[in-house]
Amino acid sequence: VQLQASGGGLVQPGESLRLSCAVSGFYINNYSLGWFRQAPGKEREFVAAISKSGNTRNYADSVNGRFTIVRDDDKNTFYLQMNSLKSEDTAVYYCAAVLARTTALAMDLMKKQTGMDYWGKGTQVTVSS
Repeated sequence: VQLQASGGGLVQPGESLRLSCAVSGFYINNYSLGWFRQAPGKEREFVAAISKSGNTRNYADSVNGRFTIVRDDDKNTFYLQMNSLKSEDTAVYYCAAVLARTTALAMDLMKKQTGMDYWGKGTQVTVSS
């Protein structure tokens, strides 16, 4: 099982990036998926989550309206489109997946960063002028 995050890099404030999380070893269609990040000297925090149907998306207040989480089950991959990036978005970004009985439970687990079935290795995003 592997979740491979990619797409990070160095960008200027106001620019965009799209992160990808390519999954191998299981099919994501029954899983809720999420993105998290950890900035230097800070604890890891929840960023975004999407339900297994794709109909429910949750975002941290700090990224709501700027970031979009998208899933492509055919490609077994999910994405985080990040627009209007700010310096405070600088962090290592991680992807994760959880198999939960209900959407509500999955979203709760994501926000609490607990009970994830799989975690990926991170990709560095640096926003700096």
